[in-house]
This record gives sequence, C-alpha cells and structure tokens, in this order.
Amino acid sequence: MARPKSIRAPTTSSLPSDLRIPSATPSLVKSFGKLTRQALLDLVFYWLDDRNVQSFPPFLEKDNVNNGDEDELSPYPVERTIDDVRNAYQDLQVRRGGKREVIDRILEGDWRHGISLRQLAMVDLRYMDDHPSSLRWSALELYRIGADGNHSSDASAEMSACIPRIHTSTFLSSLQHQISPLVKAHYHLARSNVLPLTFLRIFVTNSPYKQPRQAPEMLTDSSRVIYVAFPDSCPFIYISIASSPSPKTSVPSTNAIAADPRTLQRIVRDAVPVALSVPQKRYSLKATALTAKSLQALLALRGPGRSNRAAGAFSIFADAVIEGSPLDPRPSSTVSPEEYMGQGADRSKENQNQNEQNVDEAGPQSSKRSRKLDSDPQIPKKRKLAIDSRFGTTGSLSFAPLDRFDVRLLDSPQVDGAAEEGDSPEQSQPTVSLTFAGSDVISGIRKLAELGIIDPERMPSWMTGEEAVSVAVVRGGNRVVQDDG
Repeated sequence: MARPKSIRAPTTSSLPSDLRIPSATPSLVKSFGKLTRQALLDLVFYWLDDRNVQSFPPFLEKDNVNNGDEDELSPYPVERTIDDVRNAYQDLQVRRGGKREVIDRILEGDWRHGISLRQLAMVDLRYMDDHPSSLRWSALELYRIGADGNHSSDASAEMSACIPRIHTSTFLSSLQHQISPLVKAHYHLARSNVLPLTFLRIFVTNSPYKQPRQAPEMLTDSSRVIYVAFPDSCPFIYISIASSPSPKTSVPSTNAIAADPRTLQRIVRDAVPVALSVPQKRYSLKATALTAKSLQALLALRGPGRSNRAAGAFSIFADAVIEGSPLDPRPSSTVSPEEYMGQGADRSKENQNQNEQNVDEAGPQSSKRSRKLDSDPQIPKKRKLAIDSRFGTTGSLSFAPLDRFDVRLLDSPQVDGAAEEGDSPEQSQPTVSLTFAGSDVISGIRKLAELGIIDPERMPSWMTGEEAVSVAVVRGGNRVVQDDG
C-alpha cells in the first residue's frame, strides 16, 4: 500500500516548539559547544525531570522501529527507560571529562531523533546567563500614549501607569498576531537565573512551505534571532540582535526581512508595545540613547533600582552619602563639598591603611593594583574637588561601566558652529564622529580629567555619566534628543 502524500497547508501560527532539528546538523555542535560541561549537564537533568520529560522526550528502546542496523553502529546503546538515561548522565557528572563527550551523548545518543527549537532556545539563554555581556543591548523606554497619539499626562506623572500588567500567554498570542503577517517565527519566554529580568527569544525564518525545503542549518542561524529583555517593575525594555555568522558559515537567504537585522529589529520593536497595549491603555517605545554590552549596567542606569538616572554628580544623593535632596527647597543638614571631600580624605586614609595591611599578605602584585585604585596625591586639591563634584561618588570604577561611547557633532564649520535653522538631527550629516571604547569609558574620561588633559569644569554632563547615555548627538554644544534610536 502506497504511503499517502503529506499535505503542508500554510498557516499564520508560529513555529512549534517541538519542531526538531536533525541531530546530525553540524551547527548544533557549535551551539552546544558554547556551554560548559556542567551547564550542559544541568540542562539535560532539567529535560529529564519528571515534570519536563514529556516536553523533551529522549530516544528510548520503544521508539526504535526499523532502525536496528543503524543503532548497532551507534556508539551509544538505546536505553530502555528514563531512569537509565538519567543514570548515564549522572555517571558523566561523577567522573571527569570534556564537554565534547556530553555533546556526543546528547546528539548521537539520547536525542538522536532531533533537537527541538525549545531545547536550542534554552541552550542560547543559558549561555546568556553565563555570559551576560555576550550581546550588545539597546534600552528603550515604554510610555503610555493618549487617544490623540501624544504622551499621556497621567502616565508621565505616575511611574506605575507606564508599567503594564503582562499575562504571558496573552502577550505572546498578541505578539504573534502582529508579526505573523510579515515573518514566520518561534517564540521562547524564560526567566533569567541570575538577573531580575525575563528574556524573550524570537527566531525568524523563511516560510517553511517553500520548495525545495531549506537546509536544517537555517534553524540554527544566529543572525535570525532577536532578544527582548523585560526588567522587573520598570518602564524600560532592552533589545538585542545576535551577532551574524561569518560569511563562510552563513546560510544563504532570499528573504530580505529575515536577513536584514535592522528590519528585524524594527518589526519586533513596533510589535512589542502593540502587544502590551490593551483597550484604553496604549503604549509606545522611544529611544534612550543608551546601548551597552553589560546587562548589569543597563539595570543600573535604566532599571528599577534607586540609582536609575542618578549617575555623575547626582550619585552623591542616590548613594545617600549626605542628607537632603537637590530638589528639596527646605533647609537640610547637608555638608559642603569641602567638608564632604575632607571626610572622603579621612576614609581614604583608613582604606589606605587597610590596603597596606592586605598587601603584606597578598604580595607585590596586589600592592601594584591597590596603588592604581588609590587617588593620586599629586592631583591639586581644586582639580580633585572639581572632578569629584562632576563625576560623583563612583570613584575610579563606575557602578555601571559602559564599554562604548559614540559622539556625533552636527555643527557645520561653515556656519561658525551655529546650526542652520530647519535642519533636523536625522537629516544632518555629522562633521565629526568620535568613539570611545574600553572596559569602562566614563572612568577613563575621569582619569583624563585627573591627569589635567580635560577641564572637568567645562565638561558637558553627558561626558561625566550624569545623563546616563552612551550615544550623544551634539549641536551648538548641547546634546540633541532624538526620537528615533
């Protein structure tokens, strides 16, 4: 009896989480190889847990139908029960070895019938938990808009009005409804294990109904993945696009939407606020001019903590080192800058004595490192006071380090520094573009001020970290706020 032909009818539904990628796909080895041996074992034990094994079933003896010859050649025998599979990985955890044997056991043994899209998404998110600075993120502000399309006055006055209540299934259904007419996608929502935020991984693909069928490597193409992070109790979201593979390993694509990262980001960025909106409560997103590779830095500068937008000189109030508030008109028991710096000098002496005691125990390398962290006694008192008043209490290391800072000057030299009227920042071409890069850019600028290369009193606030931005478009000496990021 001839086997009936399968019918593949197009639908608007998302890609199913149990869609399997062939285990023989070479790019799967690279995806799993990003994790450590223990991280791989942790994922396997999660898949084999009694509560999850139905979603991630391994290949068992009862599934072995008409594959006897192939299984005899496999280096891993087919296990009979789930407990046998667990015992095999427990033995791997007890003895020492490399992570390649764990990967081979997964792909060639217990999941030889394929890796699901959900399993691959869990591998990517576990890597992000272990390496929170692996991607570059852009912070966007979520704000409520009124019936006329403008900012809602009550939303701007009350923080809670800008934080919508999210029901997971409803949000994903609405987001899928917004994206499905444009691209075919798979969605995976998961809670971070190390940071107070929730990740949404979106994988975009070409239509699976086209002929001939696409190569399975397409399902592991990182250039088709976009991440959205939702911090807890915060009117901001973070968006990042995974790095594109090298030209040698990239998968050819004829779909311009799926291949262009900027278009992909625009689609998701426009769909997220619509999916969060409900009747009588509509939301939108706007750029914050802040991008960083460190998620901890974004949480510190655009997060739920009290340090949000209290960088630079205002960090002295956020850290509660003095009483009072810069906005409080009533007299308070605040100290003068000279008195505060004097107290800081006393604390520095105590720290120096403590460091010297620790250096005797740690050796000469620790002594060299501690001298770098201490303030230079050769810095004039007036300059040090100006530096501390501009950069605040962050010291030599910022609490939210920025790895990159981009500055674009829009002033035309033909107009003697004055901008022509009617020109918008989006239409103007920068005459000078300057990029600072390093592990901690703001601390590096502070070091230049300590060396006397930069005058701290004439520095703009966006260079001291006070405005908490990493992108500055400058015209006439002032930073121009742009609506589009």
